[in-house]
Amino acid sequence: MIEKEEINIIENFYEAFADLDAERMLEWYHDDVTFEDPAFGVLKGEEAKNMWRMLCETQQGKDFKVITSKIEYTPEAGKARWEAYYTFSKTGRKIHNVINATFKFKDGKIINHIDKFSLYKWSKQAIGFKGFLVGWTAFFRKKMNSQTRFLLSEFHKKQIPKN
Repeated sequence: MIEKEEINIIENFYEAFADLDAERMLEWYHDDVTFEDPAFGVLKGEEAKNMWRMLCETQQGKDFKVITSKIEYTPEAGKARWEAYYTFSKTGRKIHNVINATFKFKDGKIINHIDKFSLYKWSKQAIGFKGFLVGWTAFFRKKMNSQTRFLLSEFHKKQIPKN
């Protein structure tokens, strides 16, 4: 008898991301998900989902590419390395960001997702010399979190149906 192969949530999540298909990605997110990364800080539930919707929407038709490797998966937890290649829209500079992700699962979905990467390396690529000078500071991280949260808030406002 052939056993049914286990669904690898992480592979499915990143395949959808590579296609910039946020809704397919979010099929793997638990409603009570918590997401965290250096750019956005901690996001919960719909806010985390909207972050992926925003990222996918803003990269449509552009040079965005994601490559996933080193996937480790169990029904309880997992991790992966993913690399994003894209052009930073504010400066036109090319980005190659290497991210290490960890996951926890509940009810067959992602309940906790943490992406770790060097905000300093990213800032040097994205904004050049200024990033080299200030990208490592708490001030830069705080300003980055503030800007990304503002963009996410504006995106969220557009998602709410108007009556």
